[in-house]
Amino acid sequence: MAEKQEEPQPPQNGEKAENAENAEEAEKPKELEELPPFEIVTGERLPAFFFKFQFRNVEYSSGRNKTFLCYIIEIQGKESKSFRGYLEDEHAAAHAEDAFFNNILPTCESGLRYSVTWYVSSSPCMSCADRITKALQKNKNLHLSILVGRLFMWEEPEIQAALKKMKAAGCKMRIMKPQDFEYVWKNFVEQEEGEEGKAFEPWEDIQENFQFYDEKLAEVLQ
Repeated sequence: MAEKQEEPQPPQNGEKAENAENAEEAEKPKELEELPPFEIVTGERLPAFFFKFQFRNVEYSSGRNKTFLCYIIEIQGKESKSFRGYLEDEHAAAHAEDAFFNNILPTCESGLRYSVTWYVSSSPCMSCADRITKALQKNKNLHLSILVGRLFMWEEPEIQAALKKMKAAGCKMRIMKPQDFEYVWKNFVEQEEGEEGKAFEPWEDIQENFQFYDEKLAEVLQ
């Protein structure tokens, strides 16, 4: 014998009012949630995992959607000083190259000489290359050398033109050699727990990939 289904009871007066209020709340447009501002990550040493993945000089950089920039700044004047660190971005609102000039070295004082070296996971995009060119043109006492692990969209004519402008402005850019990766490992990478002082282990095709990118960069800048 089938069980009798219980019929729903009509809502009471109090329930009607509550349901009406809920309906009104549901119909109200929700306020847009304010997202936190984009943040550039800075520090003295980057995690070993990120170095091994992001700096690897592979030809096809699938999944490598960040830029890691390790920098050394040497300032020469009455009192010479130097400092170093790194930046990372997620290609969202500000790239690491742009953030360097916004946050790390926003101005160059006259009377001082600035020698800056970057070790970057990949070469700059067109807008960052333009920012670098303008910074060098504005600050004649700024000397910038950039060592890159990979070339970013190097086949695009706009990128090639932007890199040539950088060179004309005085920027010295070259591809990282195996010993450059080792230098970054020793000076900018956190050693994993229990691995302090661990030697750099080059990947199998590091030299071959260096030669590939070195030839391509020479073609672009000729």
